[in-house]
Amino acid sequence: MKPKVAIVVAVIISVCCIGATGKRDKNTELVQNNFAAWNAHDADKIASLYTDDVIYEDVTFGLVAHGQPELRKMAASFFAGVPDFKLEIVSSTSMGNRGSVEWVFSGTDVGLYKTGKKFSVRGASVYELRGGKFSGNRDYYDSASIMRQVGLLPKPAQ
Repeated sequence: MKPKVAIVVAVIISVCCIGATGKRDKNTELVQNNFAAWNAHDADKIASLYTDDVIYEDVTFGLVAHGQPELRKMAASFFAGVPDFKLEIVSSTSMGNRGSVEWVFSGTDVGLYKTGKKFSVRGASVYELRGGKFSGNRDYYDSASIMRQVGLLPKPAQ
C-alpha cells in the first residue's frame, strides 16, 4: 500500500511542478518579448503586450499611463527623449500572476534633461499579469544617478 501512495504523491508533485514551470516559462517569454519591443522602439508592439486597461507607472518621474493608447504615447515619448533607448534584463522572477525584473536602462539624453550625454542606470519593474498580458507595471530607478552621469549633479564624494 505504501508504494502506491508514494507513486500517487510523486505524480501529484510532478504535475504541480510541471504546471508551475510552464507558467513561469510563459511569463519569462512575455517579459523577453516586452523588452525586445522596447528595444525595437515599437510602441504598437509594446501596447499589444498589455491589457486594454493597463496602468503603467514610471514612479521616478511620476508618469502614469492608463490604457494602451496612453502607454503607446508614453513609450513614444521615451524614445523621443532617449533615441538610442536600450533595456537589458539583469534578472527576473515570477510567481503566478506577479513578477519583477531587474534591468539596466541606457541611452543618450536628448529630451530628459537635454544634455546630449550618455547614461546608464539600474532599475526594476514590478508587474501583474491577466489573460497572458501585463495588466500593471511600475518602474523604479534612480534619477539622481542619471543626473550625475549627464553632469547636472556632482559625483558623490568617495
